[in-house]
Amino acid sequence: MRRPLVFATLADVCCVLAFVAIGRETHHDGDSLAGIWYTAWPFLMGLAIGLVAARYWRRPTAIAPAGLGAWLGAAAAGMAIRVAAGQGTALAFIVVTLLFLGLFLLGWRAATLVFSHLRHTSP
Repeated sequence: MRRPLVFATLADVCCVLAFVAIGRETHHDGDSLAGIWYTAWPFLMGLAIGLVAARYWRRPTAIAPAGLGAWLGAAAAGMAIRVAAGQGTALAFIVVTLLFLGLFLLGWRAATLVFSHLRHTSP
């Protein structure tokens, strides 16, 4: 595997896990591995669907299509899988999911783009 692909995959998974861990802590749901897995698996599956749909292995650190695929997959497909699995949703949760995952999954890619640009343009 290429280094950017490994980095992008790990960064995306970490973003989803951070979302889950923060959410569980905020709602006092605990931090057991089983609890985190129960909450995370629909979003991780959605992330995988979005990444494959975007063919992220071509440009894994690109905002489009990889970042958009990661974001929409994790948020939209993840939420749909969550509903199908019988886990609850609420409008506020959907909004927070879209905002958090958008900020983090697109944000690290934007930061990478900026740092790469700065590295290549500095004397």
